[in-house]
Formats: sequence, C-alpha cells, structure tokens
Amino acid sequence: MKPNIYVYILVMAGVTYLIRMLPLVLFKKEITSSFVKSFLYYVPYACLAAMTFPAILTATAGGILSGVVGLVVALIVAYKEKSLLTVALFACAAVFIAERIMGFVM
Repeated sequence: MKPNIYVYILVMAGVTYLIRMLPLVLFKKEITSSFVKSFLYYVPYACLAAMTFPAILTATAGGILSGVVGLVVALIVAYKEKSLLTVALFACAAVFIAERIMGFVM
C-alpha cells in the first residue's frame, strides 16, 4: 500500500497546532515563578544548540577535525564579544585554512 502524503501533512499540522495551542489553553494566569520563567527563557537556545551542534562538526568537507577547529575559533571570537558576522567569518576562515593544511598533510 502506497503511503498518502496528505495524511502525513494533516497529522503534522495537527501535532504542530496542538503544541502551540495547549500552553495558551492550560496556562491562563501569568507565570510568576522565576524558576519556570528562566527555564522557558532558555528553552529556544537549548533546542537550537542541540539541533545545530552535530551539524557544526560534520558539515565540513575535511571531516570532524576541521569542524572542531571552526567551532573553537568561533567560541574564542564570540567570547571576545564580537558580532555574529565576525564570528561566522572567522569560523569559516578557520575551517578553510584547516582544510587546506589537512590537504597538504594528508
């Protein structure tokens, strides 16, 4: 039996709607707990990090080593409070240089 793509789309639309609608229905009062507020504040950042971290290490052509070099450079530049564009440019340059060096060595 061939799966029907429209059924998949309908199920995903329902799940997405429920996830977005349930908090509005269940929590009618303002959240006063500072713990819950701080937890909810950091959830998007944690989800974004969990989704992108594996890709940072494996997306480069040179393998994990060049990805790690780019990550370390990005962390150092970000720690120095540079802009997002600067961090991205330095990380890309570091990956490029690392892959060129690995190309000569290997």
